[in-house]
Amino acid sequence: MNTLGELERAVMEVLWDRPEPVAVRDVARALADRDLAYTTVMTVLNRLTKKGFVQRHLDGRAWYYRPTESRESYIAHLMLDALSLTGDRDAALTHFVRSVSTPEARVISEALAEKRRKGKK
Repeated sequence: MNTLGELERAVMEVLWDRPEPVAVRDVARALADRDLAYTTVMTVLNRLTKKGFVQRHLDGRAWYYRPTESRESYIAHLMLDALSLTGDRDAALTHFVRSVSTPEARVISEALAEKRRKGKK
């Protein structure tokens, strides 16, 4: 899986926080505190398009961008990639589960129960 650089991640955060497709100028405005040139934001969005993180469509003279997957899906992919770095996935998973909070463990248990239910159909 492709990973995101720091500026790419900041741009993706803007896109993930918006329910509708976003124009380059709106992303640049949202990142105004970084003092980025419009062309820099446009280059980052083009790079994200090539990497498959965003889709774009032309409306008039402006390109509009939206994420191809959710923030949660991206983070899940990162977690799975991290698991692939170990020689012992079972041990890494066990260590992870032992380190989560009780509410997080409950969420994991519920997700596993749902997976089992769907697997039986």
